[in-house]
Amino acid sequence: MKNIRLIFSILILTAIYSSCQAQTMNMKMSAARTTVQKAVCVVYPTQGNTVTGTITFTKADDGVKVVADLQGLSKGKHGIHIHECGDCTSADGNSAGGHFNPTSKSHGAPMDEMRHEGDMGNIEADAAGKAHLEYIDKAISLEGPTSIIGRSVIVHKNEDDFKTQPTGNAGARVACGVIGIGK
Repeated sequence: MKNIRLIFSILILTAIYSSCQAQTMNMKMSAARTTVQKAVCVVYPTQGNTVTGTITFTKADDGVKVVADLQGLSKGKHGIHIHECGDCTSADGNSAGGHFNPTSKSHGAPMDEMRHEGDMGNIEADAAGKAHLEYIDKAISLEGPTSIIGRSVIVHKNEDDFKTQPTGNAGARVACGVIGIGK
C-alpha cells in the first residue's frame, strides 16, 4: 500500500511540475509574440562636443516613423546614421562600429532603394544649434533581421554626401546613443 501511495504521489508531483513547465513556456511564448511598437535613443556628446537630444522610432503602417530633436550642433547639415553596435563607450564614438547594413548594400540616401538600413541622411541645425528631422523609414524595423533595437545612432560633424562609400564622408562622430525599446 505504501508503494502505491508513493507512486501515486510521484505521478501527481510530475503532473504538477509538467503543468508549471507548460505554463511557463506559454508565458514565454506569449511574451515573445508581443510586438515592439516604439524605440527611443537618447544621444550624448562624444568627447569635446556638446550635441544632445532624443530620437524616437515608432511603428507605422508604411514603415517606422523617425523623429529626431537635437541641440548643440554647429549650423548646417550633419550626417546621422544607425550603427551596427549598441556601444557608445569610446570617447570618439568608434565603439559603435560601422553603419548598420545587414543586407550588404551600398551607402545612400534614406529614400534610396539601394542604401544601408542605417542611412538616415542629414539633419540640419539652425543658427542656435537646434535640429529637427521627421520621416518614415521603409528599410528599418523594430523586430526581425532589420531590427534597430540594441544598435546605436551616431551624429556626425559634417554633411553626408550620399556618394562616398561606405560612410558618406560625414566626418567625426559628435554624438552617440543606444537604441532601446520604448514604452
